[in-house]
Amino acid sequence: MNFKPAIATLLLASTALLSGPALAESPFDFAHAPGQLPKDVVPAAYRIDIVTDLKRLTLTGHEDIDVNVTAPTASITLNQAGLTLTAATLDGTAAKITQDDKAQTATLTLPQPMATGAHKLAITYRGPIPATPNGIYYDDYRTSNGKQHRMLVTQFEVADARRMFPGWDEPAFKATFQLTATLPASFTAVSNMPIESSTPAGANAKRVVFGTSPRMSTYLLALVAGDMKAVSGKGGDTPINVYAPTGEQEKGRYALTAASQILPYYNAYFGVAYPLPKMDLIAIPGNYEAGAMENWGAITFIDDDLLFDPKTSAPTTQEAVYIVVAHEMAHQWSGDLVTMGWWDNIWLNEGFATWMETKATDHFNPTWQMWPRQHYEREQAMAQDAHPTTHPIQQVIHDVSEADTAFDRISYQKGEQVIRMVEDWLGPDIFRDGMRAYMKAHAYGNTTSADLWVALSQVSHQDVATVARSFTEQPGIPLVTVGRRCEAGKTTLTLTEGRFAIGDAHPLPARWNIPVTIGGPGVTAQRVILTPDQPAHLTFTGCDQALKANPGENGYYRTAYDASSLTALGKAFGQLSAVDRANLLGDQYALFQAGLAPLSTWLDLVATLPATHEDNIAVWQDTIGRLKDLDAMERGSPSRLAFHAFARALLGPQLARLGWTPRADESFLDTLLRPQVITALGQFDDPAVISGAQARFAAYVKNPGSLPASLVDPVTSVAGQHADAATYATLVKMLHAATSTEDKLRFFSALAAAHDPALIRQTVQIAYSGVIPNGRVARSLARVAATSDNPDLVWSLVQDPQTQKQIRARLAPWSQSALLPAIASHSVNPDVAKALAADPSATASIGAKIEARKATDLIAANAAIAARAQADLTPWLAALSH
Repeated sequence: MNFKPAIATLLLASTALLSGPALAESPFDFAHAPGQLPKDVVPAAYRIDIVTDLKRLTLTGHEDIDVNVTAPTASITLNQAGLTLTAATLDGTAAKITQDDKAQTATLTLPQPMATGAHKLAITYRGPIPATPNGIYYDDYRTSNGKQHRMLVTQFEVADARRMFPGWDEPAFKATFQLTATLPASFTAVSNMPIESSTPAGANAKRVVFGTSPRMSTYLLALVAGDMKAVSGKGGDTPINVYAPTGEQEKGRYALTAASQILPYYNAYFGVAYPLPKMDLIAIPGNYEAGAMENWGAITFIDDDLLFDPKTSAPTTQEAVYIVVAHEMAHQWSGDLVTMGWWDNIWLNEGFATWMETKATDHFNPTWQMWPRQHYEREQAMAQDAHPTTHPIQQVIHDVSEADTAFDRISYQKGEQVIRMVEDWLGPDIFRDGMRAYMKAHAYGNTTSADLWVALSQVSHQDVATVARSFTEQPGIPLVTVGRRCEAGKTTLTLTEGRFAIGDAHPLPARWNIPVTIGGPGVTAQRVILTPDQPAHLTFTGCDQALKANPGENGYYRTAYDASSLTALGKAFGQLSAVDRANLLGDQYALFQAGLAPLSTWLDLVATLPATHEDNIAVWQDTIGRLKDLDAMERGSPSRLAFHAFARALLGPQLARLGWTPRADESFLDTLLRPQVITALGQFDDPAVISGAQARFAAYVKNPGSLPASLVDPVTSVAGQHADAATYATLVKMLHAATSTEDKLRFFSALAAAHDPALIRQTVQIAYSGVIPNGRVARSLARVAATSDNPDLVWSLVQDPQTQKQIRARLAPWSQSALLPAIASHSVNPDVAKALAADPSATASIGAKIEARKATDLIAANAAIAARAQADLTPWLAALSH
């Protein structure tokens, strides 16, 4: 790697101490950046002029592109998808147009080679405006008064800018953009930059000219137009607007408050002021596939991730709005100002924004305990990362379909955890200074992970790359094994590293350099960089202390303790911090999944929670999630009823503490926990909870104001799970009447919980009937598989070729490959795995093959875990009853 001399010296000096994967990545270099387009012609500035027809659902366009030719060539290859190029000239000379729709390219061939230097390319074209939520598309929605409206929306990440205009649709090809759009005269139009002019353009139309953007990647361009209004404020000196469909804009005030707090905080943290003249946040009603998109200066959100109504919205919506706003605003620097050079480094965008969302939300909402509650997200990442089908944070991306699969828990949550670990190791101030140097050095440019390690190393004078790369350039999770011995009144811990794996008989060897911290109640923590070649030894005074690895859960590794260490931790369990209690439980359950420990070890710890009066949401969220997993594994087991009784006994005291009725003085965390406890007790067939939910549901149907907003989700969920035909029909009616995305999804989720096979069949049909927006169809079907207690039935219904055809017509291209795997992965039936592998969709692209392999791997692993769970649970539950 071509490090600067100071960094090279630092690396050479440390090789005797640290080891890791072979150097595999260099700082960003445009000429050698991965991608599918030639680099002999490079865009510098786009001037795009589109005319939209929202009745015929078509667009026509003309663009002038300033390009630089770096080597003599007679052809120009750029991207297009679904467009028809009708004419192209270079400096006035006509070019022959050849389109390859499968490759999503167009090649322009000139009579003679172009000279190196600056040229002007002009293209005219036309294309469709579809309903599937990618590229430029239309969104039909119903307002609260029942009227139908149409909105124009764009969603370009990963590679769908090419559906609105021909161009170099890869992140390394940064350029400026000046957008002009002819739109219905009544529409409010928003793009990355402010409007420079708006003039009439014939009957009922107007021509809107937006300002020229800074240099940025194509996927960050945006255009949204429709019947919208905004609430407005400022973040520092920057105007901020939150747009929503007219009549809904007041629900944007909470997001406006969040954005107004966060923007000055980010300005200070990054050391580079937000460079655009305004920031707009835009709510897209319903038909939106992503949760949100960081278009520079024009961030789009599915509406229930931006709009919050204190009277009707769930508390989880309030939290989600703050978190998602923080995430997308972090992207305005990490992703927009500084962009990964290719999709193999998407984690630089997503992992960092996920870490920053937690940091900012915690800063402004300290009572929400954001970092302890990140345990749940961490466990989700590790659940994927332990399997043989995992991938490195930095992975080789061959094409767009494979890039789509990289937007997963490895890029987001594992990326976040690795950044958190590096910050904890270096210290927050040093890490921040390194980020400031990184942003200043690469503003308006592209980077690789190597560029980040260089910046952090220069500021910290630590060999950051060798530690960090061992986590980003190879897949999997380190396993730190802790052995303990006592001699002469002192405890010596011996730490060794290995690889933690689930369902992988022959895991590939991996070598990490792990910042490991050991501490405990009343014990001063010690830290060491654990390497694969030599065990580490740490000595503590005394022989009886509870000594725990990873205090605060800042490290990305699993821990396996020997018997004496685990006994000491069990005795001191109540003295550990909440996050350490959750961490210990998470590790013990994972060790069971991997076949490295019996389930009884985890069960024994969990069984103590009522006696210790556990009330922390991080601990209970982890516990409830594991109980639900075990419940799925208990399908068909004679011990399932006994397991339900155990779960009810575990959770019952929490509901007794919380009560059904929210208290005015309760913490926000208790407000969040109550719905989780109620829903879980409903799943575990608690008769009092079921009857209580049914009574409250009946009252809610008559008078929606009878139920606090925080109880609507759990009450409808429990009522749906135990629904008879009449209750189910009532929920269907409520779904059809709902106009907000939040209500649509909450009522559908209640339907999805129904266990009756006849009702499951109806729910699957409802999911793709049109009542659920296209952008949420695939997720809704996966929801039915997850909560109906009958994933195999859902699989058989969705796999039907005719049904598949109807469903796929509603999906964006980048969600096609995950449709069947997302449903199949909830099964433990090997026949489902075989059917998935044999389905033609499973081999339709590189991305489809990846998704199918992940699902079949998960089915096999979970089948084996379920068998062990049933074998372990039966005697443990029997002993509990005596």
